[in-house]
Amino acid sequence: MDTGLAGRTAIVPGSSSGIGLAIATMLAAEGANVVMAARRGDLLRRHAAQLPSALAVELDLTEPDGPSRLADAAIGWFGGVDVCVLNGGGPPPMTAAEISDTELLRAMETQLLAHQRLIAAVLPGMRERRWGRIVGVGSSFVQEPAPRMVGSNAGRAALASYLKTLAAEVAPEGVTVNLALPGRIDTDRLVALDHATAERTGRSPEQVRAESIARIPTGRFGTPEEFAAVVTFLASEPASYVTGSQIRCDGGVLRSL
Repeated sequence: MDTGLAGRTAIVPGSSSGIGLAIATMLAAEGANVVMAARRGDLLRRHAAQLPSALAVELDLTEPDGPSRLADAAIGWFGGVDVCVLNGGGPPPMTAAEISDTELLRAMETQLLAHQRLIAAVLPGMRERRWGRIVGVGSSFVQEPAPRMVGSNAGRAALASYLKTLAAEVAPEGVTVNLALPGRIDTDRLVALDHATAERTGRSPEQVRAESIARIPTGRFGTPEEFAAVVTFLASEPASYVTGSQIRCDGGVLRSL
């Protein structure tokens, strides 16, 4: 399948490791120029140097001017932004009863507002060219809130609602907006969450991991590359009639329709 991404320019925040790095790598393999962003600048630059056409931008996307700085760098270097991936770290585990208003506001800042600011910076160019792809990296928590993950549950659900609203507004102008929902993808973030669960419950990380895998119909965790393939399709030319959708990549762990 020809993805039609050759020569396009994609922004991928949080791409120094894990899911973000896998997405940036796969988009680059399809011929896209990739603008990679993360706080770990040295690591980011090493990864960017291995791709055919990539720019590394060291910044914190959650800072108020982070999204505009990233967009300006992409436009200045490659002339425009065709694909905008919304990706970043998640809030720490916490229950709904114990979360403070400050912590909840921080979750909204990182999970919703930073992404909204990035969209605002790149959307005018997409609308002008009448072609664009906005792909959010969400979580299965959007459709099934997880225990002790209230910050992520609330923030990602808010992003899902925002993107669904936006999708209908910009569809007539050739811009699609979708949300990809990863389940248990084998990343450092997943390892950290499993260790936190193990410490809280008195089990070993190996026990937590085994119990988690036992609940997944495919019998394993997903790989970052498998999830990146879903995002790459949603960013592609053949996906031009897919918008306002939530696409799961979770090994069948969610049993709802």
